[in-house]
Amino acid sequence: MIEKNNKKTIRSWAFFDWANSAYNLVITSTIFPAYYTIITTTKEHGDKVTFFGKTFVNTSLSNYALSFAYLIMALTLPILSSIADRRGNKKSFMKFFTYIGGLACMALYFFKLDTLEMSIIFFSIAAMGYIGGVLFSNSYLPEIATEEHQDRVSAQGFSYGYIGSVLLQLICFLFVLKPEWFGIVDASFPPRLSFLLVGIWWIAFSQIPFSVLPNGKPQTDKVKTNIIKDGFSELTKVWNQLKQIKKLKGFLISFFFYSMGVQTIMLAAAGFAEKTLKLGTAKLIAVILIIQLVAIPGAMLMSYLSKKLGNVNILITVVVVWIGCCIYGYYITNEYQFYSLAAIVGLIMGGIQSLSRSTYSKYLPSNTPDTTSFFSFYDVTEKLAIVIGLFSFAYIEDLTGNIRYSIIALASFFIVGLIFLVILRKIENKELVKL
Repeated sequence: MIEKNNKKTIRSWAFFDWANSAYNLVITSTIFPAYYTIITTTKEHGDKVTFFGKTFVNTSLSNYALSFAYLIMALTLPILSSIADRRGNKKSFMKFFTYIGGLACMALYFFKLDTLEMSIIFFSIAAMGYIGGVLFSNSYLPEIATEEHQDRVSAQGFSYGYIGSVLLQLICFLFVLKPEWFGIVDASFPPRLSFLLVGIWWIAFSQIPFSVLPNGKPQTDKVKTNIIKDGFSELTKVWNQLKQIKKLKGFLISFFFYSMGVQTIMLAAAGFAEKTLKLGTAKLIAVILIIQLVAIPGAMLMSYLSKKLGNVNILITVVVVWIGCCIYGYYITNEYQFYSLAAIVGLIMGGIQSLSRSTYSKYLPSNTPDTTSFFSFYDVTEKLAIVIGLFSFAYIEDLTGNIRYSIIALASFFIVGLIFLVILRKIENKELVKL
């Protein structure tokens, strides 16, 4: 058993966010998207690239690749999480996904235009490593913190993630902006070195939670049965439980729709900025750094407000702001407008992620031994939302040739999510009246 609310355990757990958020910042948000867009835009073919004989718009290809990675993980994680609960080896799965993700990032050091196909594959594998690690990390939250502390602990994890990723980003920033300080003449070397550093950082700092967090207690009553059968059997049991909990089911539906918008914006924003505004790598990195720094007080602010006004009320407010951001993003024409939008997104980005994780954790049945399996539903919901969001974003751009239409389409996802949040609030209010 893990001692709940233990400061050392919580700090160690938060360091997993510190470790893997470097991937989220450098690979999905700043240097990789800028580098990718630049090297795949040529005089001969414009923004078109060939991937195993088929032609794509460059940004569409990267979004399709991410969408594929998330789909694969959405299909496999429920089984793996059920197995982890049965076997009591969730930390082993955390390690596996961390190592394949980190090594894939290191392999991106060799990314140039003539290695596009292999690099896109490594790009997808890195995403799979990140997704898998986050699931098993999230499942520890209800085990390390009591319900009244979960908002704070969740926010602490995101804050560690933002701080850690910004520190590595600043190191990479020096190489990208001042290559002459280090005697670098190859313009592609600084970004490729950044990808290598992400992999090293990710694996190295993950050793902190790996050394403290336990594997979990195996459920010995079924260890001798078929491992795949165990996975599906456990998944079915959790699904049947989930259907009986109105608040949990209602929250997951809402989370599914607004996550289509949130996660797609986070993953596609850098490509949008580079393509439509031509910000360049330096300005793009600076903007994303601002977002990360603003996100830290944002996560803490949402945690504080949720205690005063309730989680669902704050989520409703934040989703309304996201809808406004989508509409504003459609009309952006210059870098200063983008900076102002980035500041707003930064403030609400950390808050909605942190609050969503802790809200879901609070709705779980008390004393359930199946935290990994329950959190697999949370993660699968998010991953399927990302698949649909990214695919829609890429498809609309391919269809219209205008990435701005992809941005405005995301507002519809937020609107549906908002409707279900309002319904969830009504369910909560009815339960309070009964009490």
